[in-house]
Amino acid sequence: MVRVTTTNRREVLRAGAGLAAGGALAAGCGSGPAAPPTGPSSAPVSPSAARASGRTGVTARAAPAPRAYPGRPVQITHGPRTRPRVALTFHGQGDPALAHSLLGEAERHGARLTVLAVGTWLDEHPGIARRILDGGHDLGNHTQRHAAVNAMSEADARREITHCADRLRRLTGSIGTWFRPSRAPTASPLVARLARAAGYPHVLSYDVDSLDYTRPGPAAVTRKVLADVTNGSVVSLHFGYPGTVTALPDILHELDRRGLRAVTTTELLS
Repeated sequence: MVRVTTTNRREVLRAGAGLAAGGALAAGCGSGPAAPPTGPSSAPVSPSAARASGRTGVTARAAPAPRAYPGRPVQITHGPRTRPRVALTFHGQGDPALAHSLLGEAERHGARLTVLAVGTWLDEHPGIARRILDGGHDLGNHTQRHAAVNAMSEADARREITHCADRLRRLTGSIGTWFRPSRAPTASPLVARLARAAGYPHVLSYDVDSLDYTRPGPAAVTRKVLADVTNGSVVSLHFGYPGTVTALPDILHELDRRGLRAVTTTELLS
C-alpha cells in the first residue's frame, strides 16, 4: 500500500497556496500532443484570447483539434491494453490554486494530464486554458455548467456542449481535443450525437473511477486508483479537491515503479 505522508500533504498544499498568491502561470508554449491532430493547428489565437491568458503581444498557436480514431468506439473507456501507458483525466473546475498545484506536480514527474474543463470555470479563470496547453496537457470540453446533460432536452444539451466549445475556441483557437459528459460516466445516444455534431468524433469515458469527489481522503484515493489501474486505463480524477493534490505524488511514484507512463489521452490512443 502506498503511504501518503503528512509532509507530502503540507508541501503540496503550501505549493498550491503559493501559486494562488502569486497567480503563477507557465510562460512560453509547450509542445502539443505526440500525434498530429486533424484540422488546422497553427492559426493564431485571437487578441482577446491572448489578453485573457496574459499573453498580450504574443501570437499563441491554436490548440489541437479533435480527431477521429478509426476502429475505436464512439465512447472510449480505455486505450490499448498492450502498452504500459495510462491517461490521468481531470474534471476541470474548482479552486484554480489546486489546479496549478496538480499541473505542476505532474510536470515535475514528467507526466501529462487530460483536463476536461467546465465552461463557467473557464469564464472565471480564462488564463488556465493556456496554462494547461503550455504544460503539454490535453484540454477538452466538460459542458458549460456541469449539469446533468444526459437528462436535458435536446436544445439544452446542445447549448451545454456548444457554449463550452465556444469558450475553448475563443481562448485557444480550438474546441478542445475531447468531450466528456457532465454528471455521468457515459453519454446518452442523444448527447453522443450532439457532441459529434459539435465536432467531437468520440466521447471520452473512463475505466477507473478514483471516487475522489466523495472526499475519502488522500490514502483512499491512492489505493482506489492503484488497485484498478492497468495498461491502457483512463482514470477519472477531479481538480478542486485537496485530497487529490496530496494523493497525486504517490500515485505517480507507484505508476513509475510499475513501469506505467502517465500520458495525455491523445498519446494513449496514438
